[in-house]
Amino acid sequence: MRLNHVANRLAREHFETVVEMLTSRLGFVELRRTERSIWLRQPGTNVDLQFSRSDIAHRDTDKLRSQVSFLSESPRAALEDLAAWAAARGLKASVGSYSDREFFFDAPEAFVDFVIEAMTPDLADYDVGA
Repeated sequence: MRLNHVANRLAREHFETVVEMLTSRLGFVELRRTERSIWLRQPGTNVDLQFSRSDIAHRDTDKLRSQVSFLSESPRAALEDLAAWAAARGLKASVGSYSDREFFFDAPEAFVDFVIEAMTPDLADYDVGA
């Protein structure tokens, strides 16, 4: 077996806003869409993201442990840019940190079971062959 995609849930009412953020701000392209879900890929990568619309009664309380993670030379600034973009569209957002090289962006009204993480590239410099 080979890894294909990772799936997470978005609140139905903010689904299109988050998709717009990923496509306009992070360059993702839409691969496939159904009434309930969308599959996205960032050019140059080979693992896709699937997001499902979710009607939710509650959000995962431990979602800080589940991330969609990105590499960035300036991770805090990159996430603060996303938070400002979200706030300008009426979506409450915040940026926090796990360490001085790992940060997270949460939009609690939209992200059901995950946060977006950004970390410095050295944290993912693994000596593993492709």
